[in-house]
Parts: sequence; C-alpha cells; structure tokens
Amino acid sequence: MNDTRLNAETATALLRRFEPVVRFTRGEQFFPMDVEPYVQSCSLWVQRPDEEPICTVPRGKLTLEDLAQQPQDEFGAVHFLKFADPQGFKEVYSRKARREFRQQRQAAKSPEASRKIFRAGRGRLARVGYASRFADALYSIGLLARGRVPGESAAAASVAYRRIMEESEHYGYHGRVLHQNGWVVLQYWLFYAFNDWRSGFFGANDHEADWEKIFVFLSESGNGELRPEWVTYAAHNHTGDNLRRRWDDPELMKVGEHPVAYVGAGSHASYYSPGEYLTELDLRFPGPMARVAETIRTFWREKLRQYAGDREDADQTSSFSIPFVDYARGDGLSIGPGQDRPWSTPRLILDPPPDWVAGYRGLWGLYTRDPFEGEDAPAGPMYNRNKSASRAWYDPVGWAGLDKVSTPAETLEIVLDRCKDIQARRESLQTEIEEKSQRLKQLGVEVEAMRDQSHLDEPYEARKKSLRELSEEVARLRAQLATDESVSQSLEGYANRLKKGERGPLRAHISHAPQPASETELRTNRIAEAWAALSVGLVLIGLVGIVVFERSHLTEVLVASIALFAFVEAGFRKRLTNLISSVNIGLAVVAILIVVYEFFWHLVILAVLVVGLYVLWDNLRELLRR
Repeated sequence: MNDTRLNAETATALLRRFEPVVRFTRGEQFFPMDVEPYVQSCSLWVQRPDEEPICTVPRGKLTLEDLAQQPQDEFGAVHFLKFADPQGFKEVYSRKARREFRQQRQAAKSPEASRKIFRAGRGRLARVGYASRFADALYSIGLLARGRVPGESAAAASVAYRRIMEESEHYGYHGRVLHQNGWVVLQYWLFYAFNDWRSGFFGANDHEADWEKIFVFLSESGNGELRPEWVTYAAHNHTGDNLRRRWDDPELMKVGEHPVAYVGAGSHASYYSPGEYLTELDLRFPGPMARVAETIRTFWREKLRQYAGDREDADQTSSFSIPFVDYARGDGLSIGPGQDRPWSTPRLILDPPPDWVAGYRGLWGLYTRDPFEGEDAPAGPMYNRNKSASRAWYDPVGWAGLDKVSTPAETLEIVLDRCKDIQARRESLQTEIEEKSQRLKQLGVEVEAMRDQSHLDEPYEARKKSLRELSEEVARLRAQLATDESVSQSLEGYANRLKKGERGPLRAHISHAPQPASETELRTNRIAEAWAALSVGLVLIGLVGIVVFERSHLTEVLVASIALFAFVEAGFRKRLTNLISSVNIGLAVVAILIVVYEFFWHLVILAVLVVGLYVLWDNLRELLRR
C-alpha cells in the first residue's frame, strides 16, 4: 500500500470493503446513479454573456466521452447540461399526471400506501423567531424575482429518471482512492439526477443534478494492514472538523465495516443520525449594520445574561436566518450491503482522472442564473461552480480538517520526536540562562559600584539600561523554559497513553454538530404551528391597518401591537417567564438611561461629593490608627 496509485482491482476491493449504507426518507424519488445514462439523456448548452443560451449537442447525441468537448468556450461562458424537459412534460404528461395524482390521493388512504408517502413534520416556522420567519417570507418572494428551476422540472425529471431505471435499474457510486498525508482516502461520490428539496419537501431549492460525497479515511499499520479511522459526510454549510466522526464514535452507525448515512429528503445531505434537522441559512447584514447588531447582541447575552433559548443555541444561531427542515428519517429505501438494494459495480475514477471528470468544467444540469446559485446545478466532483478546483477533490484531508491530525502509527513517533526536540531545546535554554544570569550579576555589581559617581554618569545610565534589558531577557528565557517543561510533561503523558492503546476524546474536534430535532420540538401543538405560519402575514397586515386607520395614535398602537404579538409568541414557545424577565431588564436599562440624561450634572456633582467624602473618611481612619 505504499504506492501512490492503485490498480483498479485493489481500489475496487477497498471501496467495496467500506462502501456506505445510505438510508432515505419515504417519498424520495431520486437515488444515486451512474452518470453515463444521465449524460446520454441530456443536451449540452452554452450561455455566453448577454446572449441567449445555445444548444451545442442535442438530446440523445451526447456521450460521456464527448462531454469534455466544450465548443464556443470563452471568458464568461457557462456550459451546462439540461436533463428535464418541462415544456414537453406539460404537453405530453399533463393530463396523465393529473389523473395519476388523483389516483395517488385515493391510494394514499390505504395503510400500505401510507407507509410509502412522505408526510412533513410539524412546526418548521414554530421552531424559530419572528426575524427568521420574516427572512423566510422575503426568501419566498425573492424566488419569484430571481432565477429558479421551473415548477414542472421536478415532475419531468422524475419521469426521465424512471425511464432510465426501467431500462436498467441500478444504484451506484463513483469511487476514488488516493494517498495524502499518510492517510488512505476512500471517496464515494454520489450522483443524483435531481434535487427536489423545495418542490418535494418544503426545502430551500430545486436544481438539476446533485453531487454528494462520503469519505472514509484509513490508516496503515506497521504490518501494512489498513484500518478505518474517520468518516466524513457532507451536509450543507458544515465544514472541516464538524463534518467528520471517528470510527469508534457511537454516533457513527455501522453495518459491519460499512458506515450508515441518513440522507436528507430531496437535498441529499448526509447525517449520522436519523431525524429532522433544522437547517438555517444565514443572511449577512452589511458591515456597519452587522457590527452594531453584534454589539447589541453581545451586550444582551454576555452582560445581561439574556438568551432566547439555550445558551449554546444563542451562540450558534444567527439572529437573521431562513429556517428549513431537512428530513433524514431513514424510513425509506436503504441502499448498500445487506439492504433493500445493493450497490452496483462502482465506476472507478483512477489517476489521471478521465476526461468527463477533468475536462468538463461546466454545470451538470440547468443554469438558471440564480444570483445566490441555490437553483443552479452543481459542477462535477473536481470543480466548483466558478470552474476553480474543488478542495474536496485535491485536498480531501484538509477539507475534512485532518491535515493537523496524524495517523495512529505516526502519532507516537511524532510525540517521541517532539519530546527529544524539546529536551534538546531545554538543555540549550538552561545553558543560555546560566550564562546570561552570570552576566546579569556582573552588570549589577558594576552598576552598584558606579552609583553616585558624577564623572561616570553616562556609562552608568547605559549600564542600567543594559541591566534592565538583560533582566527582561532572562525572565523571558526562564518563562520559556517553564513552558517547555510543562509541554514536555504533557507529551510524555500522552506517549504513555498511546503505548497503552488509549485514544483521545471522541468529539473534542467538533465545535457544532448538527442534531436532529428532539421529541419535545416535534410535538409542537397545532395552535402554535398555525400561529407560526400566520404570524408574519398578520404582522404586515396589522401594520398596514395601523398606518391607515390609527395614524394619529401610531406610536401607542404600534407599541401595543408589538407587545401583544410578543406575548402571544412567547406563550406559544413556552418562554413567557423569559420574556417578562427580559422586558423588566430592558425597561430598567431604559429608565437608567432616561435618569442619566435628565439629571446628568446632578449625578456628576453627587458622584464627586461621594468620592470626596470617602477619601476624607479613609484618610481620617488611617490617621486615628496611629
């Protein structure tokens, strides 16, 4: 296993040994597939600046081998595939789709069918505050104005995908094996024909094509045996250390040597545990507004100790974000060894990568020109949407935050080497300290001897300066020696634990791990859920009513309305006590500010008087003690 390149047989055996088990949610329509039949069902297009898109290869003529040939390439040009045909779907399938929809509604009433149909969870908006609900409303309105995948695309893509599966049903991944920084990295690239998170599961976006990834990191022991150490799942905005779990972490479920991933419905993000995940897409304020908002938030939380919920949530959650639920329940189709469907033979990506990976820098589906890119198709595994190289491809170890982590076989060797280095530095420091301490004593004697000698005034001051500087340097060296001694003791203790086979904390590297909603959150009552859905609209309508009908008492009515909505909201979220406490503190702060403003000079005079009386009392007390 010391070769940087593996032959196809060895790579396939490794990938097969640790290939993941992926579990989906009921209602999922698109599953991991081989890219070749998808490409053969697509047309290739180019979008040049300020021009209409042009079809360069029509549907049915494109092959995987020809994909890298991108004609009419130039600066600003975007190449993309088009898989679904919404217009053709509307013309051909509209009546059939409506009839099938009615049939499905009738069939859904049977117990057997109900077990296969997706049902949304409660309380997406009930789990967040007003700011997030308002942002959600703006996001929904913004979808109407910016580029988006046509509404019929999901249905058309579903028809096209079923046609491919009817011709050759398969569930596959694209595998790559590489060595980096002492790790053997198994990359499982999962390709989906469509992401229907928005249209199918009330999520953030729809887009053609979806590339997801699961990485397994192996270490090599002294006898050449490969052992799994870490697993990394890609999930929305999480990066680096938060993505990975150690192989012995109880959160990482396994079937034999196969890690289990729970896939988000429609979004295809991967999670370690089944459940419903509240994903909040942060909206960033402009620079000055962000600084002001952060200052207020810090004062409210850190100084006044006020939190909307748990302290950890307050630290992690943006105050202005769009909430979406990612359903990764794992109650649908399961793919992998011993599951409902097995993996087909993987399509290997050996080095150098084939042209369809390295040569095609375009998008793998429809280009909608969405300024937020949420509705645009992704690029391939090797590139980002802007055609730059993807870090997950060229630096998977760094992408997973493992670039600072050595393999177990290397760790003990590195620790022992560091102990030797620090010991050598300690000896050198000790020698240097002894020499400079002796010189410090000599300078001290000289300074003392030159004291009050007027003819030696200038050399006396120069030696005093040298004495002070040398004393500071010796103090710095002694502090460094003390630090090195502490570090050396820590390394020796770590080495002893490693020799005993002990491992470090399982989750010390994780700063914020996505967690599924608790049973309490999932039991949001119907009234609270309805209030959350209606509240933002009622606020806007109420604001219009106040401006139109109560303009003469605008301030009073507005304050009363805000208070009413806040108390109703707090009651539904079971935070009424917290709200009352926060209001009391807020009113107290406002009252203090008003008093300071109205009686500023009186307060200054009073403060000076109090300080003067205290100084007088303290000095008199000292005088009487003599």
